[in-house]
Amino acid sequence: MHITPISGRFAIDLRRFALPTLLWLVALAALLSSPRASSDLFLRHAIVDPPFESLTYGIQAFTWWDHGFAGRDLDWIQRMVFSHVKQTFSWEDIQVEPHGDFLVGRGHEILNELERRSLKLIVRLSDAPEWSHPSVTGVRGVDYLDAPPDDLADFGAYCGRLASEFRGRVAAYQVWNEPNLAREWGGRPPDPAGYVALLEVCSEAIRTADPDAAVISAGLAPTGSYDATVTPDDLFLQGMYDAGFQRYVDAVGVHAPGFSPPELDPAEARGGHRFFSFRRVEDIRRIMIANGDAARQIAVLELGWTTDRINPDYAHFAVDEATQADYLVRAYAYAASHWSPWVGLMSMIYIASPEWTEQDEQYWWAITTPSGYTRPAYIDLANMAKYCGDQFIPARAPDSPEALGLVPVYPCD
Repeated sequence: MHITPISGRFAIDLRRFALPTLLWLVALAALLSSPRASSDLFLRHAIVDPPFESLTYGIQAFTWWDHGFAGRDLDWIQRMVFSHVKQTFSWEDIQVEPHGDFLVGRGHEILNELERRSLKLIVRLSDAPEWSHPSVTGVRGVDYLDAPPDDLADFGAYCGRLASEFRGRVAAYQVWNEPNLAREWGGRPPDPAGYVALLEVCSEAIRTADPDAAVISAGLAPTGSYDATVTPDDLFLQGMYDAGFQRYVDAVGVHAPGFSPPELDPAEARGGHRFFSFRRVEDIRRIMIANGDAARQIAVLELGWTTDRINPDYAHFAVDEATQADYLVRAYAYAASHWSPWVGLMSMIYIASPEWTEQDEQYWWAITTPSGYTRPAYIDLANMAKYCGDQFIPARAPDSPEALGLVPVYPCD
């Protein structure tokens, strides 16, 4: 999760966007004034052939490098009654050299462990190797975190090889992460059309190799800054629509970090900045509707509240552990009541990586710690009521046999 705070450079130059970029505002006004708006504002009736049950419970984990804790982490997820695990299959770890072998053995091992626990896999496709983008300047991890390849065909080959290798075993592929941030785009200005070109080659390769796997667009970072380093998520998404991205996805990916209580109306968010709300997801749905894309489902790819009091960029909206737990449970309950069926997958962050320390901002978003401590959020999420399509799993006591792992638990799916 990367949050870009508001900067003093928030001066939107609409000349950067073609007229079609702004048409969704006009369409949205018409939508809100229609008689149907009051009864079905988000056009839930329009959803057709959704790739996920509403809701589908997922969480991101870090099991590629097994430090002896991968099995424990997957057991934790199974005990939560969550059904999906999101795991990055880093391109740099899988194809170390250009035209080299694809190292897929660890992927099969992870899938074997998931399937043994009746869990399903969401693969994030990202982390391009340095050999794939020699034109990018700067130091990785300092000037940028990820960069698109110079030759998109290389990325398509990576996507296609994985989809072929794991055909029928992967539920969905997330293509890239937060391309509306320059640090996820090689330090270059975010480029919606450029991202759609990347998405196109990957999606076509996946659909050819494994037509049953869903394709999800990258989650976008909610932000109020707008300059050469970041584009607000709503403007970037509209740029993606202008480039026709919807042809290449089964679900639209979003990020929903928590800055405030989950039920807060975006209009009431602090400073009037709508992205400071969990319900920013509703703004994304409005853009979809205005672009004639109401039939498509949203997948929440990152969801969480941080308890970080150390890192200055995050401390100003940190909550304590009890509030983190309360807000996460309320967020899932709100989505079940108000966002079905147009939100399907809700994948939260994180089961902690064994490598994190308190200096890592991700450490504080996680609901577990590398040392094996399960925060209150883990316990409350595991025991809360769950709504999976027509299936309802009631809340359970923290000391119940299911919660303690004394009897088999089956995912909510």
